[in-house]
Amino acid sequence: MITGKTLVDLGYKPGAWFSTALEFANKHQLEGKALTDYLDANEPQTIDPYDEPLAYHRNLRAETEDEAQNVIDVFATMDVLMKTPTIVAGAVMPDACPTGGKGQIPVGGVVVTKNAIHPAMHSADICCSVMMTNFGAADPKAILDAAHSITHFGGGGRDRHAEFPLPKDLRERMAANAFLNDNKARSMASSHLGTQGDGNHFLYVGRSESTGDTIMVTHHGSRGPGAYLYKKGMKVAEAFRRELSPRTDPKNAWIPYTEPEGKQYWEALQLIREWTKLNHTVLHDATAATAEVGVEDRFWNEHNFVFKDGEDFYHAKGATPLDDKFVPDAKNGLRLIPLNMAEPILIVKGETTETNLGFAPHGAGRNVSRTAHKRSKDGQTVEAIFAEETAGLDVRFFSGEIDISELPSAYKSARNVQDQMEEFGLGEVVDRIMPYGCIMAGDWQKDAPWRRRRGQR
Repeated sequence: MITGKTLVDLGYKPGAWFSTALEFANKHQLEGKALTDYLDANEPQTIDPYDEPLAYHRNLRAETEDEAQNVIDVFATMDVLMKTPTIVAGAVMPDACPTGGKGQIPVGGVVVTKNAIHPAMHSADICCSVMMTNFGAADPKAILDAAHSITHFGGGGRDRHAEFPLPKDLRERMAANAFLNDNKARSMASSHLGTQGDGNHFLYVGRSESTGDTIMVTHHGSRGPGAYLYKKGMKVAEAFRRELSPRTDPKNAWIPYTEPEGKQYWEALQLIREWTKLNHTVLHDATAATAEVGVEDRFWNEHNFVFKDGEDFYHAKGATPLDDKFVPDAKNGLRLIPLNMAEPILIVKGETTETNLGFAPHGAGRNVSRTAHKRSKDGQTVEAIFAEETAGLDVRFFSGEIDISELPSAYKSARNVQDQMEEFGLGEVVDRIMPYGCIMAGDWQKDAPWRRRRGQR
């Protein structure tokens, strides 16, 4: 009887393949050379990371002292990332900034892989995206007030009495997918519909620079359903990594598209994309209904997703797809690039070039962490910082608590990002949405119960 110990004693590494190999070897009573020939032919071949990083396109440069260190850090993490053995091309955008340890794809990074989907390269905020609706001559304050009355920022989902209906067809297709077919996924798909989360997500109202029309833009991702898919995807990717490429960093594990799990994960991503678009749409439609105004135009685009072109998978971690081939519901080739609450949102169009890989920046990015930015403001009150940086704007924090890490000074220079977009051929600005006001989550955890209990101890 051939056992797993027999194979280990022969020098073979244990793995899922042992089960099939043992069944075959015992059934055919293999021994000696016949056994080792069979094992050599069927042992999985592992893939090692590249010895040297693949070259990638550097569509950014430092213009200030703060930016200099950020650019060094971006290139350092990209140099490690580009050793991942599935990668065939990469690029970084002017808004790039590191997130996580070295080798983690930075915000503003684009990585192309062959027949491989890397969950960590789209992160938990799957399909983070922006949608705009043109409300024509509507009063911007009326739009912001209406939106404020129906949107939801912060943790968790909507109260049951305030939920938006999840279409039956979408619910059924999610239930039929191996990654989304449990009660938790379905529950969050219902309760989180019409929510925007926290962090840099926003609801922005402004006027078109070219027409004067009032426009609303929302920015958020797939909330609980997307984060749940990401978590499950990482577990599957890690199982494949241990088998296929144990020397690859776990955060860059992948699911082979050639395997059933890869196709199921890809389908799950498309369902999450559809859910996220609906998440924007219900807020825009409810705002129009509450304000009693008509809709003149609408389009959207994601900037945190995986895009497929043949066998190539483009992982954009905070990068806007310019090429229509990446956006199946593209309208007029137009895309949205927000900068910060005090700056215009750019409406751009563009084409694929050798250096941009078909992408543009997704915003302004950061040079320092939220904590470091807050530390830089020591000596000033939160109220004074807020008043200075939002002068002339109607800026609201849904929680009622100001978050200075989301004020304009927390971000890179919007002017520098736009200048480098032009310099590196990263899209042409065709219009700007000039700011009137916006809503963000704010520091919704400031008075959270767990913090109050900690303080009492």
